Amino acid sequence: MSFKLNRRFLKSSHHITDLKLCTIRLNDNSKFPWVILIPKKNKITDMSDLNSKDQILLMKEIIFVSKKMKKLFKTSKLNVEKIGNIIPQLHLHIIARSKKDISWPLSVWVVKEKKYSKTALKIIVEKVRKALK
Repeated sequence: MSFKLNRRFLKSSHHITDLKLCTIRLNDNSKFPWVILIPKKNKITDMSDLNSKDQILLMKEIIFVSKKMKKLFKTSKLNVEKIGNIIPQLHLHIIARSKKDISWPLSVWVVKEKKYSKTALKIIVEKVRKALK
């Protein structure tokens, strides 16, 4: 069975690249540098649903992407979050935060999102894609 991405991700994010386990998507919110890692496995809602090998690989991919995000966006603070209340498919948010961002020190979910313009979207997707190669 091929991997099925929850359709809500198709509406709210944009494909960046694929790693061995996860597909990486840019959250369509220009207020924060924000990517989502989604393991390419069906019917997985929690990390404990993955086998041991994939749990380890997921952690390695989270750390790899986190380091790239910190460097790319020149931040000392990342939020790495796994919630899944609205979209149950296992996914992890990695968000570069700054004391200058609009909702600091509160959660990114307390402010209304602002979608990327077509031009800005193209630029950031390429920027993140290049960083993750």
